[in-house]
Amino acid sequence: MSTVAPPDPVGEMFASRSVPVHLARGVAGLVLLVAAFALAHLSALWLLLIPVTVVLWRGCVSCWTLGLMATRARTCPIR
Repeated sequence: MSTVAPPDPVGEMFASRSVPVHLARGVAGLVLLVAAFALAHLSALWLLLIPVTVVLWRGCVSCWTLGLMATRARTCPIR
């Protein structure tokens, strides 16, 4: 009888294809978040960049960090 391991929900939800892709999503999200708050005094419309940050990070900063660890575990085998 063979057993099948259940899928990893963290990896499925938050991981990216590779670590560089995941880091690029994190940096882009951080730049947009800083820009949103830096430019908010000009117009409140700049705050619409915050949801884009949430999409890039796939949630909050903790979600992005979990995704980074899952991506690294998936793409970089332990030696």
